[in-house]
Order: sequence, then C-alpha cells, then structure tokens
Amino acid sequence: MTQRVGFVLRVKPDRVDEYVLAHREVWPEMLEALKDAGIRNYTIFRAGNEMFGYFETNDLARAETYLSAQEVNARWQDAMADFLEERVQVHGPAPLEEIFRLA
Repeated sequence: MTQRVGFVLRVKPDRVDEYVLAHREVWPEMLEALKDAGIRNYTIFRAGNEMFGYFETNDLARAETYLSAQEVNARWQDAMADFLEERVQVHGPAPLEEIFRLA
C-alpha cells in the first residue's frame, strides 16, 4: 500500500536561494539512493522560506532505515543542515498528519 508523506522545513531566510539551487542540482548518487529506498513522486514546494515536501513510498520505515545507512545521505543531510533553521533528524523531518484526500 502506498504511503504518502508530507513534511515542512524552514530554511534560513538568507539561505533560500542556495537551498533552491542545491535542489536543482541534487547529486546523482543521492537521487539513486532515494529511488533505491523506494521513494517516488518526491516534490518540494516553496512559500517564502517554508518548504513543503511530499513523496510516496510503500514502506516508510524501510525507506528511512535504508537511507540512514547510506553515506551519501549523511553527506547530503550535513550539506543541507547549514541551510535549515532546525537540523533534520536522522530519519528526516516529522511527517505531517493527513487530514483530507480526494482520490
């Protein structure tokens, strides 16, 4: 069964442009790790310095476990940490509660 995951991140206002640029040039090996983890339809939307992320996976726990064991993910999270107002935990930001869906 597909799990849909939404989350919010806040980027330091003076680092938004750099954050956006980093996501236009995501490392190929990071993209591969996300796919290998079973993550798909991954999108990030922006409103000022707030980022809303969304992705789908069949098994969130498996995806988190897989990514937490990948060296490229650790490097990516370290690189992104400088942009964020609050550092993301090892398993990523806390998912949002889904309250509505039109299927």
